[in-house]
Amino acid sequence: MIMATCLVLFLSVFVWLGARAGASHIGLGSRLLARDQNEAWVSDNGTFAFGLTPAANAGDQFQVAIWFADLPGDRTIVWSANSDNLIYRNSLVNKNAFLELDTTGNLVLIDGERTVWMSNTSGAGITSASMEETGNFILHTNNNHSAWQSFEHPSDTLLPNQPLTVSLELTSPKSTSQGGYYSLKMLQQPTSLSLALTYNLPETYDASPEAYANFSYWPGPDISNVTGDVVAVLDDAGSFGIVYGESSNGAVYVYKNDGDYNGLESATNQSSTRLAVLRRLILETNGNLRLYRWDNNVNGSREWVPEWAAVSNPCDIAGICGNGVCNLDRSKTNASCTCLPGTSKAGGDNFCAGNSSSIGGCDSQNENKTSEFRISSVQQTSYYFSDFSVIANYSDIPTVSKCGDACLSDCECVASVYGLDGEKPYCWILRSLDFGGYEDTGIHLVREG
Repeated sequence: MIMATCLVLFLSVFVWLGARAGASHIGLGSRLLARDQNEAWVSDNGTFAFGLTPAANAGDQFQVAIWFADLPGDRTIVWSANSDNLIYRNSLVNKNAFLELDTTGNLVLIDGERTVWMSNTSGAGITSASMEETGNFILHTNNNHSAWQSFEHPSDTLLPNQPLTVSLELTSPKSTSQGGYYSLKMLQQPTSLSLALTYNLPETYDASPEAYANFSYWPGPDISNVTGDVVAVLDDAGSFGIVYGESSNGAVYVYKNDGDYNGLESATNQSSTRLAVLRRLILETNGNLRLYRWDNNVNGSREWVPEWAAVSNPCDIAGICGNGVCNLDRSKTNASCTCLPGTSKAGGDNFCAGNSSSIGGCDSQNENKTSEFRISSVQQTSYYFSDFSVIANYSDIPTVSKCGDACLSDCECVASVYGLDGEKPYCWILRSLDFGGYEDTGIHLVREG
């Protein structure tokens, strides 16, 4: 009788541990503890792992993530929970936290008395979960349909065969000091869709029109007059582009890998086997979209090797210097930031932020609040600005100084931009300088300060 009891107890413990570290089937009630760093839910061939992993530059804190599980000395994260929070650290937990697929079918992260994150799938008929070889973590119903999957909640990385649909976007982590962030998404034009990289101002700007709160600085191809799905995809061969049409039979390359001989493929038929070459497309915190390949022999070491980048000149990225001016060095590859009069470097970062007390403004009578402001001219500087930022534009103002006077006469103006289009002058009067600027030998920025 005692032996039978011990046998039953042993089997129960074995099944429970299998659910914690299992690959193809994760049952309800399975749990991972943050302090057990060697425990995770791993894909069948060991390529990806889902669980709690130490967060970078966050002390003893952890985050829910998916990462490459078997790369020596490397735990590169390809997905994380709550990456769309304004304060990215909201999703971080301490070593006593746990992640559980509870008996209601909800995937939930608990830290003490606090529910940090959940999949919101209680009552959806969830019976199990799986970490797939594609890098997709899926919650399954009893008829094996997907009720939730990480591919439908992307963070900053696109994996091979992961579809980026019109309703989804990649987002870089938000800076806790700057607040702005970058996104890759489809933009709806009047008669077409375009894939674009966009700099987004902090969410405190939500009260302003959307056209003011973001600026797109890198346009991918336009897709027009299309019916059916439009999906951006990184395929098995390492090519990146847009697949579209009723049967996904149309394709436009953004980047074509030299070894791609089969054409850009849609993400409808996802392979369940490990790919011969591991790749990831990531929207980096500096606003660039970059494709990496894992190489097992780089001068005797193993590491991620860049294959392609959307932007070659870092100064072409809006917001890279906050509202400051981006300057390239002689190599044309490294950038530094110069702050405009009335602004300064923010914290320990390289970007610039404005000082609201150093510029004019309108009072209740729509008049200038101060009269002591003067104009500072910043030569050879152009600026990114949205249509909403433009108060007025003139083609009959002949000089830089008169363009500056036009700014001083408008209480909403923070700067004006003067230049020549051929021999014809232009003067733009601006109400904001939030997206930054860059060196341009033919342009003069006139700043109130």
